[in-house]
Amino acid sequence: MTRAEVIAELTRPGGPFEIRPIEIGGVPMPVYAHAPGSLRDVLLNSRAFGAREFLVYEDERWSYEEHFRRVTALAHLLTERGVRRGDRLAIGMRNYPEWVMSFWACQAIGAVAVTLNAWWTGEELEYALADSGACAAILDGERIQRLEPYLANLPLHTVLGVRHAATRGASPRVESLDAVLLPYEGNDGLTGVLPEADVRPEDPATIMYTSGTTGRPKGAVASQRNHVTNITNSLLGAAVGARLAAGAAAATPADAPAQAVGLQTFPFFHIGGLSGLYVMTAMGGKLALMYRWDAGEALRLVQAEGINSLSGVPTVVRQLLERARDEGLTLPTLGGISSGGAPVPPDLIDTIGSQFQQRVAPGNGYGLTETTSAVISNGGQDYFARPHSVGRPVVVADVQVVADDGALLGDGEIGEIRVRGPNVVQGYWNKPEATAASFTNGWFHTGDLGYRDEDGFYYVVDRKKDVVIRGGENVYCAEVEAVLFHHPDVLDVAIIGLPHRELGEEVAAVVESRPGRRPDTADLQAFVAARLARFKVPSRVILIDEPLPRTATGKVLKRELKDRYTLG
Repeated sequence: MTRAEVIAELTRPGGPFEIRPIEIGGVPMPVYAHAPGSLRDVLLNSRAFGAREFLVYEDERWSYEEHFRRVTALAHLLTERGVRRGDRLAIGMRNYPEWVMSFWACQAIGAVAVTLNAWWTGEELEYALADSGACAAILDGERIQRLEPYLANLPLHTVLGVRHAATRGASPRVESLDAVLLPYEGNDGLTGVLPEADVRPEDPATIMYTSGTTGRPKGAVASQRNHVTNITNSLLGAAVGARLAAGAAAATPADAPAQAVGLQTFPFFHIGGLSGLYVMTAMGGKLALMYRWDAGEALRLVQAEGINSLSGVPTVVRQLLERARDEGLTLPTLGGISSGGAPVPPDLIDTIGSQFQQRVAPGNGYGLTETTSAVISNGGQDYFARPHSVGRPVVVADVQVVADDGALLGDGEIGEIRVRGPNVVQGYWNKPEATAASFTNGWFHTGDLGYRDEDGFYYVVDRKKDVVIRGGENVYCAEVEAVLFHHPDVLDVAIIGLPHRELGEEVAAVVESRPGRRPDTADLQAFVAARLARFKVPSRVILIDEPLPRTATGKVLKRELKDRYTLG
């Protein structure tokens, strides 16, 4: 059977991934008839995996049953603290098991998880908490320390600290999560049974912040349906791959590993990390977590835990491959390596193919926070054959390439990629103008330029939005420029992305100095670092004496600057 025939068989009426049309926001869209109704349902279904291992972190191991019981205890605590359906609960920490527990407890009661970027400064964290109107937060010690100057002015009625955060000189407002959960965990009536909650498909589930083109981040509001669609897209993709690998016959449990085992390299606060978390939960898989990325530790986990799949930004994948090559490791359990979050260099796909003799399948997912992860994907032999392509759309997403005036373009013509489907978010939190500018009649304007070939494969060639993608993190140029314009020695500045072998792009600042002044490069970097997350700090500062090149209407010619300094 061909790929198209397998998809048609699986999505037909009565099939396991049956698709039916409904109206969402007044726009007809295809949805999966048998998808879970909410993330709460995904959590409830996960309990069936019982004693199977779910999370591995350092010397800790959590089974599905242990996780579920701890989630129910936290869900009851939050409910008794007054967190209700639709309330915002912020989560800010490293990829600890408590992040997972906090997220699922939030979904269990129909609250909205505000996923705080753990690399933000205190000021950036404070902005997201205030902007989202979060009433409660669960934080680790590093986030509490950064937020300390702002906590007194935030309308949080509950602040819970994890990993002994409450004992490290934190604000007296911070309570230890472990301590406050003790009465609930010792009560069989409050563990193992979730509080009652009516969670509906169109309810908001998450607010995930994306850097803003005008300086401040925007909170993308994703619904329960957005997330369960993403889960089902992934499960359908796995089913299609298994069916094709098995030939015309349906895959059986014997055709696949007894349990999917993944290595979590994306931070959970990113849509790629969150997607990996809940897809693995829905599958009954095991996730190995890391305190921070370390290629040596990652290789140890791959071997010790029998990891069969991992995903990460290109930088992470390249480091892992190079370390494995240098140590002569073949990693026999590994079956797939996916990369995303930043443009994937085609040579990386060639390396996966040659290093593992095409035994390990490469994968790529093109998507954004606003599309709830991947809406176009490439993998396996298709990816080896077309390493420059991001692939083909998922079956419930419509993708089009349009000109500046909105006219549809034909195959091979470059224009803006737009996406519509049940995976596209509702808009931006409390930002109607930004929502109207980016979403029209259900279509999300990605800001990426690309084209489709005659076989239906899509290619991303550039960005329409003024953004640098550094190691999977979006850095909107206007945000960094706005900070540097406040420096007394800066007359004019342009932030551009320059090629970087490991990060994909690095943030570069082209600075025109004020007459008679010559700012110090380190001082400019420290000025940004005091106000923005470290990944937004320019790693290159280029000082110039002449004005920046501009168009007749005053727009900086950034392409000219990129060409000049890439060659230089």
